[in-house]
Amino acid sequence: MLRKLLIGCVSFALVAVGAAPAIAAESTIRPVRSCAELVREFAVPDARTQVTSAAVVPASGTTPEFCNVQGKIEPNVGFQLKLPTQTYRGRYVQYGCGGFCGFISDPAFPQCGPAFGDAAVAATDDGHQWSNMDPFDTTWAKNDQKARDDLFFRAPHVLSKVSKHIIGSFYGKGPKKSYFTGCSNGGREALLLAQRYPHDFDGIIAAAPAAYYTGLIGYQAWIARNTIPNEAVDVLHAAVLKACDGLDGLVDQQLDEPRRCRFDPATLRGSLTDDEIARAKRLYAGPASDGVRLYPGGQPYGSEQGWKFWMNPSPDFPTGLAAPLADNGLKHLVYPIGKPHSSLAEFQFTVREFRRLVPETVKGNALSLDLSEFRRSGGKLIIWHGAADQAIPAEGTIDYWHRLTGGKQPDWARLFIVPSISHCAGGDTLTTFDPLPELVKWVEGGAAPSKVIASGRSADGPRTRPVFPYPLRAQYDGSGSVDDAANFVAAPGFGFVDRIRWAGEDLYHRPGPVAP
Repeated sequence: MLRKLLIGCVSFALVAVGAAPAIAAESTIRPVRSCAELVREFAVPDARTQVTSAAVVPASGTTPEFCNVQGKIEPNVGFQLKLPTQTYRGRYVQYGCGGFCGFISDPAFPQCGPAFGDAAVAATDDGHQWSNMDPFDTTWAKNDQKARDDLFFRAPHVLSKVSKHIIGSFYGKGPKKSYFTGCSNGGREALLLAQRYPHDFDGIIAAAPAAYYTGLIGYQAWIARNTIPNEAVDVLHAAVLKACDGLDGLVDQQLDEPRRCRFDPATLRGSLTDDEIARAKRLYAGPASDGVRLYPGGQPYGSEQGWKFWMNPSPDFPTGLAAPLADNGLKHLVYPIGKPHSSLAEFQFTVREFRRLVPETVKGNALSLDLSEFRRSGGKLIIWHGAADQAIPAEGTIDYWHRLTGGKQPDWARLFIVPSISHCAGGDTLTTFDPLPELVKWVEGGAAPSKVIASGRSADGPRTRPVFPYPLRAQYDGSGSVDDAANFVAAPGFGFVDRIRWAGEDLYHRPGPVAP
């Protein structure tokens, strides 16, 4: 359960969804050497690699037979690469990892459905491993700058180099098209790859990107200190839906645009305590110090049910998620080595403390506004974010998009804001969004996606809903079920000012020297 939440759940079944014909119509590419022959050292420039195991795994269900490759890239980047032995047609797909990483997220997750059909797929632990199976462990980062840099920016890049090298060795030639998809920290990795390593991938999906690393750990500490009991969360959520569900023009159990909601928690006095009301107001407003916003966003209206496990204890997460993410990040990761660190108990989210975080965390931020080389190389980028994300507010992603594009839709990038969806997946109604098939069609067929279908359930049964490129929104056409995507058309957005004034505005930048 924890790994599924941290990495997000994305399926990759190109054959089933109908990939672009440019590659799919070609015959399969068979290996030119045995799987076992891959167990050796590969002298990849700046990424010397030792494959420690390579074994054929028989076909099972919808997963074809593949060569399961595992190894390590110097100094300590663990990885897994799956190479289809009978169905490969030239695609490579790399998955990002979430949280502080430290494990290899298996792309063939049973909960995610078939992970690949005609593509080689890979994932990495980002250069370190969990200690005592603790996903929040950051002790590995306390005195190891190389390990930090692998997490911040290097590991996904060197895995791309190594995977393509091994693919070339196994099949006799490298991949024809390469794709990266990741959510949360994996979404941050996705943006960084487009910004710093613009030739690594032909298509990139950045979902709910943790791009604002400087402010994000502080944001987790801040929301962890403003928790509200689950019983009060239920009352608050019901009241928010009652007050704001119809503001987007349709009463359908979800908020398409949370920013339209102006619900005042004080109206629940008597059902909520004064302290709970004050905490709710702070959560919606977002952190600020001396009138300066410390993060480009706050908890969105409609996200309340996600607070129950992200901020509060639950059977799956006894301490919640925000608190250990903040505590461990502050203790060992986000201040420069040798400088005073902090902890959740000590941390004060102020402008001064925000500035103390910059020297180290700027290495992990994915806030460059210069993606010109990625565009010139023919790269295609899809960014998406759940409107009800309780972990990383979508406002920050919208702010980045506005600064990057001026609010336009360039011919190489699209943004989708998905109503109802929480962090990476789940939500009140819509719960799943997978633009990867559309990205493949765009890269290989040339047509930018005009919409992507999100799915989930309403009180009446299954729900599908089109999501149009931001700032367009889905509008009910007035006939048929509101749970059927076919009954919605594209409409203009609500006209919000998307640029946010906050303490980290000087962190948006053009790239500096690119690390190897």
